[in-house]
Amino acid sequence: MIEIRWHGRGGQGAVTASELLANAVVRVGKFAQSFPAFGPERRGAPVLAFTRIDDNPIEIRWQITEPDVIVVLDFSLISVVNVVSGLKKDGFIVLNTSKNSSEIRSMFPGYKIAKVDATSIALKNLGAPITNTSMLGALLKAVPIVPFDVMLKVVEERFDPRNSNSLKETYEKTEVLV
Repeated sequence: MIEIRWHGRGGQGAVTASELLANAVVRVGKFAQSFPAFGPERRGAPVLAFTRIDDNPIEIRWQITEPDVIVVLDFSLISVVNVVSGLKKDGFIVLNTSKNSSEIRSMFPGYKIAKVDATSIALKNLGAPITNTSMLGALLKAVPIVPFDVMLKVVEERFDPRNSNSLKETYEKTEVLV
């Protein structure tokens, strides 16, 4: 089983990204679940979403406390939330950041990391800092959970072409540090 925890802020699309990934996973014949964890949050407040993926039916449904992968849609959350809490030793961190590789490695020693400036890509393509489809591209570059073309098809069916452009550009520009 692969367990992914998404860290974002209200309005950035963490919950939607988790749902889109689960949709793509089901299309390739695997099992998936996606669910959020939030209360009366408002736009900009920290939000969590979760995705589980397996070859067999998934019978558990609780928050993911020991993820294989974390995806951080907004780097400012690093100073507010311990995003790596419970991350497995061989886990992957997928970050939206413009910081350089050496700075990121020093912040998260011992982890595999993928980084990309998804905010700039989203602003360019969407005109807003909504990084959900961008970070799906970064995730797939780091951890090829589903074929890229399947994820692209799911995004194209849900959103206009600007989101597909964000997905493609982020996939191409993501730097994987292992």
